[in-house]
Amino acid sequence: MLDVHVAELYGVETRVLKQAVRRNRSNFPDDCMFELTEEEIETVVSQNVIPHKKFLGASIPFGFTETGVAMLSSVLKSASAREMNIAIMRTFIALRKVVANYKEICR
Repeated sequence: MLDVHVAELYGVETRVLKQAVRRNRSNFPDDCMFELTEEEIETVVSQNVIPHKKFLGASIPFGFTETGVAMLSSVLKSASAREMNIAIMRTFIALRKVVANYKEICR
């Protein structure tokens, strides 16, 4: 998930989320969070994941894996962050079940 979308889910500004991540960078190894390359940014824009590059602001966007999204709850300590973390984890679990069921149907 892109930082802008995760920030929206957690109810914080993107800059606040990014600042919290930068201050706690050791909590986010490369398999949890990464900075998008220019090529990846162009792909995200061209696939209409975001309307325009300006939507991302001036800084390079972060991408978060499932683990990275979960780790945000240790950085963002609000009640809404904890609630959102639970909701996100439930969503990832539901998606994983859909994928597993799809593979089973295909067999």
